[in-house]
Amino acid sequence: MLQKPLSLLQSRVPKPSVYQAVHMRRLITVNDRMQRDYRYELVAPVGRNFDLEFKPDLTPAEMLCLGVFGGKYMTDCGDEFPASWFKHARLASGSRDNSLNYFGVEASQPLSEWRRKGWIDVRQVKRWKAIRRHVRQLQLACEPGDLSCRRRQRQALLHWAYDSRKL
Repeated sequence: MLQKPLSLLQSRVPKPSVYQAVHMRRLITVNDRMQRDYRYELVAPVGRNFDLEFKPDLTPAEMLCLGVFGGKYMTDCGDEFPASWFKHARLASGSRDNSLNYFGVEASQPLSEWRRKGWIDVRQVKRWKAIRRHVRQLQLACEPGDLSCRRRQRQALLHWAYDSRKL
């Protein structure tokens, strides 16, 4: 159950040429569950120019392929992101389905809780760094390679792009 084909996870976004970077600018309008009529201009290449401290283990495509957020991650905003991210995604056709999560367990809070706590903003990189403490907890509590140990904690790390399969 916990083994996924690694060949699907090996691809990385290539660095675009200067020509591609200049010509990829486009206006994006977002209408999803988090925001309505929000507009921004896409000016950076996909997967580049993040906060210097943000160094995730997994790309969005890898996370979607493994299974995160009960198959509901990014299902209402697919037009905003590269289609390649969704090619092998484990997505729910209806409501959340935690069996689609890599570790098969519930490990997240609903969007309403994120909104209530004000978590959808620039503090996300700080929160991403803070969840790293769970990596150490797994290392102390679990035998290396034992993916059945603390599955909920492992799934939560996966939601934050930390790859606990390597621990």
